[in-house]
Amino acid sequence: MSQDLIRLVEARAKKESVSHFEIGDIVNVHCRIREGDKERIQIFNGVVIARSGSGVREMFTVRRIVAGQGVERKFPVHSPRIARIEVLRSSIVRRAKLYYLRNRVGKATRLAQRRVERAETQQNVVKTMKRGKKAAAARRAAAAAKKEAE
Repeated sequence: MSQDLIRLVEARAKKESVSHFEIGDIVNVHCRIREGDKERIQIFNGVVIARSGSGVREMFTVRRIVAGQGVERKFPVHSPRIARIEVLRSSIVRRAKLYYLRNRVGKATRLAQRRVERAETQQNVVKTMKRGKKAAAARRAAAAAKKEAE
């Protein structure tokens, strides 16, 4: 009985649509800030270094550097204080938590960018991690074939 009540309360608090983002993505988190009777939106930009929890209790941590000092902020995914989450760039990561970025400074904090190729014939987006000479040659051949088709 108590579990059913908890599920009912959580279902009401859960957002219908939450933008998809992953660990290592650079995001803009649009936060609603209340000052007196006015409300404004403030953008917190940074790298998603962790996600934890599930359902309504899901949280994510965003890290950025401000004036040479690392700043981390934890946000609830389903919070009404978050207007939206905008993904600026996706990165290739092999870990669920990127806490090792705390010990790095400057260019060492950069992550390899994930390339997104859109197939014109398909509706879905195919994410690939193609790099190197062979992949570049394949992209050039595809571009040449596309020009010939036009």
